[in-house]
Amino acid sequence: MTTEEILLHRYGSPLLTIQQVAEILNRSPEGLRLTLAGDNEVARKLRPARRKIGRRVLFCVSQISRAIDESAA
Repeated sequence: MTTEEILLHRYGSPLLTIQQVAEILNRSPEGLRLTLAGDNEVARKLRPARRKIGRRVLFCVSQISRAIDESAA
């Protein structure tokens, strides 16, 4: 099973909330928000995964899984 398949099976949606992404990365949601606001490697990998739908910010599973796989290699 690929990382993307695991995340889709676990969360059941192609888009994740910031709370779900924080859980995957073992961070607090506020800590993840601060990381994304900064200029660092993690932020550069995760920002392209962000999708704004109305006022909600969601993250694309396929891009999150790609960032995880790249960092593990």
